[in-house]
Amino acid sequence: MLGSFDPSLAPGNEEPSLSHSPQAPASKDWAARAVHANAPMGPGRGMLPPRIVYKRAFGSNVFDVDGNRFVDLAAGFGAILLGHCHPELTACIADQAARLTQALGDVFPSTEKIVLQETLAHMMGPGPHRVILGQSGADAITAAVKTAALATGLPGVVAFCGAYHGLSYAPLALCGLRTSYKAPFAGQLNPHIHSVPYPSNANEGQQSLSEVARLLAGGDIGAVVIEPILGRGGCVIPPEGFLSRLIQLTREHRAISIFDEIWTGLGRCGSLLYSQAIGVVPDIICLGKGLGGGLPLSACVGRAEIMQAWQRDAEVVHTSTFAGTPLAAAAAIRLLQILERNAIIEQTLRRGELWIEALRKRLSSLAIVTEIRGRGFMVAIDLGPKAGIAAEAANRLLGSGWITSTGGGQREVLILTPPLTISDHLLMSATNALHQSLSELTG
Repeated sequence: MLGSFDPSLAPGNEEPSLSHSPQAPASKDWAARAVHANAPMGPGRGMLPPRIVYKRAFGSNVFDVDGNRFVDLAAGFGAILLGHCHPELTACIADQAARLTQALGDVFPSTEKIVLQETLAHMMGPGPHRVILGQSGADAITAAVKTAALATGLPGVVAFCGAYHGLSYAPLALCGLRTSYKAPFAGQLNPHIHSVPYPSNANEGQQSLSEVARLLAGGDIGAVVIEPILGRGGCVIPPEGFLSRLIQLTREHRAISIFDEIWTGLGRCGSLLYSQAIGVVPDIICLGKGLGGGLPLSACVGRAEIMQAWQRDAEVVHTSTFAGTPLAAAAAIRLLQILERNAIIEQTLRRGELWIEALRKRLSSLAIVTEIRGRGFMVAIDLGPKAGIAAEAANRLLGSGWITSTGGGQREVLILTPPLTISDHLLMSATNALHQSLSELTG
């Protein structure tokens, strides 16, 4: 019997409280140290100083080094599903840390790793599945693309414009978010990548499917990789029926369908897997972000007959020293238990729908707001064509105590991915704060 989750009782749901403005003395000192310690990534004069530096966090609240309290509407780019330092998760991690933190990978695995792999395989539904654990979403995508190459013997991959699957070399080749991410490394990336527009309506869906069909007919495509909801590209939901037809096309041409559910999965969009919610079954699903309960962990889960391609005469493996460590595996097992036991996922869908409706009522009249879209607690506020406009909005929100992130190819989309445990009163306060900040930009 599922329990119930009452967000009003969840700890760490306090309103913002800023005793100092962001970039107060301690923050400025730590920000300067960050700039000198970090590789200088970014345009112009290098990495810009962070406006705040985290000190501690609990639930939906983050505290910076100056003692300011913020509300986290980014949640570690969507990874902190149950809020920061969830008491049951931290107790589980502490208990596991006192018993076993590292085993010997696939040679002598831990019980926690095996149980997690069994749990994830069972999650996928009917039919046997096999699991490769990794340390990041990019790692899971790499494992999936490798699996497709082994299973089909074909080098080609269809990816989508606006997509972001990570920045290690296999997923970087698929990146459609910003060309600048991969341009310096183009000579070292898979040259057999074909990009297709990600559709937002039925007409675009038909055009994209026609292009995918044409590419698959060429005979060199081994995989089609897609985010079932475009994440950093701006939380774009494809038209109804598009994903099922895409899977059908891949199977007709004996290619492998790979769904990147690193952001959409594990409750973020109001279902354990978004693919299950819409009734489609891809060949491989990649999970990450929230899977480790705040610890680095990812998974590539595929149908057994496809994953069997790894068994070859000459040894071929995809593993790493810390893939599926007992510590992260134990946290993942407990996270999945908490999500199921407390019916948090079901409530996220309902609460997300109500929040999106409230955002539309409150914000749609603002000239700067082009569209509000999303599902569950994966929400986008599209602010139109002006490059960097969402970054301006995020800075204004930070000044009043709200942490957000940005998306879209020109950082024109404000992304909201709060913890699933955030209270309703904070969601309403966030709506008011968004109205205030966006009104100032409009003016």
